[in-house]
Amino acid sequence: MGSGVFIHRSDSIYDDSPAERYQFPSQYLRRVEACVGDWIIYYEPSKVAETRGYFAIARVQQVIPDPGTPGMYLALIEPGSYLDFANPVSFNGPTGPVERGVLNEQGRISGRAQSAVRPISPEDFNKIFELGFAEGAPLLPRVDADVRLAELDEGEQAPFLFEQQRDRISLTVSRVLRDRVFRRIVLRAYDERCAITGLKLINGMGRAEVAAAHIRPVEENGPDIVSNGIALSGTAHWMFDRGLIGLADDLEILISRQTNDLEGVRSVINKTGRALEPRRPSDRPHPNFLRWHREHCFKQ
Repeated sequence: MGSGVFIHRSDSIYDDSPAERYQFPSQYLRRVEACVGDWIIYYEPSKVAETRGYFAIARVQQVIPDPGTPGMYLALIEPGSYLDFANPVSFNGPTGPVERGVLNEQGRISGRAQSAVRPISPEDFNKIFELGFAEGAPLLPRVDADVRLAELDEGEQAPFLFEQQRDRISLTVSRVLRDRVFRRIVLRAYDERCAITGLKLINGMGRAEVAAAHIRPVEENGPDIVSNGIALSGTAHWMFDRGLIGLADDLEILISRQTNDLEGVRSVINKTGRALEPRRPSDRPHPNFLRWHREHCFKQ
């Protein structure tokens, strides 16, 4: 086993879904197979407009031939392992590339930096991981108790755990960390504004009065990925979870016929009748998750 860097871009010609699968040609088969059972870092190349650089981690579960495309393969991602970085990490740091393994003996960037799949050393992995989850300016939860980590169970007090054994990386990511990071990336995508009401409210403690809601819940195998999230204020969140409102694929806001106050619900919806959407197209709610919510939560 070994860690790796997988290059991914939202406009890729490959059939990628970072939280589920990574499609690649046979030339990278051995490199990807070397990552099975271990963690990888996703990287968005600098040529992409507003690139996120190194933007997420995931664990490769297995590699299989792509049943739909001869000559191609799929790296299947372990369910629940994908996690966006709280802070996307730039390729270049203050002293040059943060991934030192892309440098040649003369200290220049080598052709390895162009490889869609490449191995990464434990030292480089650790450095990028720590930068990706540094909490310099976190978006705090609305409730003070949510950040009282001292009151958490002992197993939750250290959300990150690294163990260096024979140059292998073992990584444990707690549910507490996942919830905090998910909140941060979703609120950032929506500029801390409720997608249903359009309101951006900040309380006296400087915290956004909005929650990061999963469209497909974690309990129903919904991933902690920004396209499975939406920023909602308290009442909108309650209605969304109980199926009184839903979203069409074009983000039209649907109101259940079972609501007992149709005009009241309409009064809190923003005037466009559509949910606000993130600036980055890749952060937009994915149709698969929206469809799941309509089929399993929304009351027709």
